[in-house]
Amino acid sequence: MSSKRLIMSGRVQGVGFRAWMVERATALGVDGWVRNRSNGTVEALISGTADAVEELARACRRGPRFAQVDSVIEEIAEPPEEPGFLLMPGA
Repeated sequence: MSSKRLIMSGRVQGVGFRAWMVERATALGVDGWVRNRSNGTVEALISGTADAVEELARACRRGPRFAQVDSVIEEIAEPPEEPGFLLMPGA
């Protein structure tokens, strides 16, 4: 089991990033959550098999069609308390 916290910056809000990530994470069997932050970034907690977590983290470097991801900060994290992948309110 692998867990990471990701922070994506660039044009990542208003482009469907969170909904895209929920769809991708669910397809990969990844647990966690994603939310917009007040500073314009998107933050996510992803947890699952090492391969699935790495695949989702790689996908986040590209993002959905209209996104322009400038950077992704990754750090090791504790897994989420709840199963599933949630779209959380902004922070």
